Amino acid sequence: MGLLDAHLVPAVDGVAYGLLLFVVASGLSLAFGTAGVLNLSHGMLYAVGAYTGAELSDGTWGGLLLGLAAGTTAACLVGAGLSAASFPLARRGHLSQALLTFGLALIGGDLLIQFFGADDLPVRVPAALDTSVSLLGHRYPAYRLCFIVMAVLLASFGTWVLVRTRVGAAVRAAADDPQMLAATGYSPRTVHLGVLAAAGALAGAAGVLGAPIIGPGPGTAETVLMLSLVVVVLGGLRSLWATFFAAIGVGEVQTLGVSVAPGLAPYLLFAAMAAVLVLRSRFAEPATGHGTDGPVPDPLGRLVGRVGARLRRVIRSARPTAGSASPPRRGRLPSGAAWRRAAPLLVLCAALVALPGLLDAYTISLAGSALALGLLAVSVTVLTGYAGLPTLGQTAPFAVGAYTTANLAAAGWTVGPVQILLSALAAAVFSAVTGPAVIRARGTTVLMITLAVGELTSAAVNQLKSVTGGADGLVGFPATQALWGGEDLFEESELYTYALVVAAVAVAATLLVLRSPAGKLLTGARGAEARMRASGHPVWRYLLVAYIGAGALAGVGGSVMVTVQQYLSPADVGFEIAAFALLAAVIGGTTSVVGALFGAGLIVATRDWVAGAWPGHGPLLLGVLFVAAVYLLPRGLAGLRGTPGEQEGTTSSPGPRDEPPAVSAPSSAPAPSPVGKAGP
Repeated sequence: MGLLDAHLVPAVDGVAYGLLLFVVASGLSLAFGTAGVLNLSHGMLYAVGAYTGAELSDGTWGGLLLGLAAGTTAACLVGAGLSAASFPLARRGHLSQALLTFGLALIGGDLLIQFFGADDLPVRVPAALDTSVSLLGHRYPAYRLCFIVMAVLLASFGTWVLVRTRVGAAVRAAADDPQMLAATGYSPRTVHLGVLAAAGALAGAAGVLGAPIIGPGPGTAETVLMLSLVVVVLGGLRSLWATFFAAIGVGEVQTLGVSVAPGLAPYLLFAAMAAVLVLRSRFAEPATGHGTDGPVPDPLGRLVGRVGARLRRVIRSARPTAGSASPPRRGRLPSGAAWRRAAPLLVLCAALVALPGLLDAYTISLAGSALALGLLAVSVTVLTGYAGLPTLGQTAPFAVGAYTTANLAAAGWTVGPVQILLSALAAAVFSAVTGPAVIRARGTTVLMITLAVGELTSAAVNQLKSVTGGADGLVGFPATQALWGGEDLFEESELYTYALVVAAVAVAATLLVLRSPAGKLLTGARGAEARMRASGHPVWRYLLVAYIGAGALAGVGGSVMVTVQQYLSPADVGFEIAAFALLAAVIGGTTSVVGALFGAGLIVATRDWVAGAWPGHGPLLLGVLFVAAVYLLPRGLAGLRGTPGEQEGTTSSPGPRDEPPAVSAPSSAPAPSPVGKAGP
């Protein structure tokens, strides 16, 4: 009984916390399941309501009602604007939407801080609720009990609208059969607008009412977003009751779990999220052998594949070269085409070599950091562009490589090549362990699983203080030596040269592999997985090898980052860096290794150099870069020179496996994705 009394208050807190997350996650589920928008700015919508409510709260009932009306309206309008911004991307899939909404979240977060300040805002509640009441012999805040009632009413009203009204019927029809909805005269674009506006209103109302629980501050948006994603993944998109119980469970882990098992609580949520996603991806596997250890026998498919391959060989052998009576030698390109393909790499190499003589020490150090981020972006390119596995978790092997190098240096292992090899090996082993959970999934599920892997790694970084230094990070370890018996690297130009040599070797090795037959097999598996399986290829093995190789490359990038910076903090390997790496790959073109390096350089220049001229607005500038890249570079910088198939010897491909075409309605506008078809 005493143990029950000790945990009663945290348990009730968990109910309040869970109901708050249920209201927020309902909006996120509505936006994703019905409008098909993977909204990574949903936490910012909550922050809009929380900041507005806190600013207008004056301790009276009128102030609470005014804040509720203003915060809900403001978030609703932001949600409507989000609809206008994301609707043109409906046919480009969830990857573009995720990058766009993350950029909008950065912009919105910066504007909120500029308007309301960088400190946590105090929230004043009406005097009648600013007290405590007796709950089974314990004193408990009256406002939280009142919030439980308000959250139940708000959730009940939303459920009634969705289930019992014509508007709700149209929303459910948009999820289940958008073509039939369009045929009845409803505009898919209007439904899209209404859904995202309603999702914003839910998040804004939750922000106002939940501000005393999750208060407005710089980290509010990211916290709410991550917890809401966990709730949506655990509850699914089809059942509000499942979402409700998932939210209560997450709330209890965040409150009761922290008091009962503080060492395990940081891992429970994202571990459960990853486990649910992996299980769902297994049960959702098609009958064609996807996800099995070997291909399902398909004699007809094999026969068609063999006949098609033979016909292609015959056609290639008979195809004349323009302006020539005889075909060119196999395996050779015309010299002009070869120079055109090699030109970006040559220009990049020349520019990187010349930098130390042109820039000051600070800018050279930024260039070294850009090379480290560039290697991380190249690893993302390998997975997203070649393997078709879009990832938000490559900072996990990146962190493994970084902390391996830092601990090796602290133990006296300061020789650079040794640090690089051991860091790459540690990251490869980590990827080999986590790879089976990732490579059998497809679509947005891959994004969510890799996000969970990254967040679990971040939790481990904060918990394993003896290895990582916890939130304080690591600093003061010995400098790296370029070679055995060489001098320590202290000067910025020396550190940059070391980073450049390592990056050049790593990128050259990556390009050789991608242009080899192994790279062609990987690209073929990405573009025609079912046909590859029918032809007897173990596609899952190709993907696992690619995942391990990309992890090793990310580990090399982490090692370079530690050497250049001479310190390491959790922020260097967090979710924001993962989003930057994915953006760099998209800026360059998801099949362009050189483009990923360009993209990384542009991000570092924007974050650390351009933002230096406008202090305090780095997130705003990065958000603008996200939005501009999504709209202006649909195929990246590499796409400006031609089709993706012309970049660096790759074959043409319509895009990553996570971006199937949107379902088209009879009207000219694309319809949102159905519930459950592309969700986590």
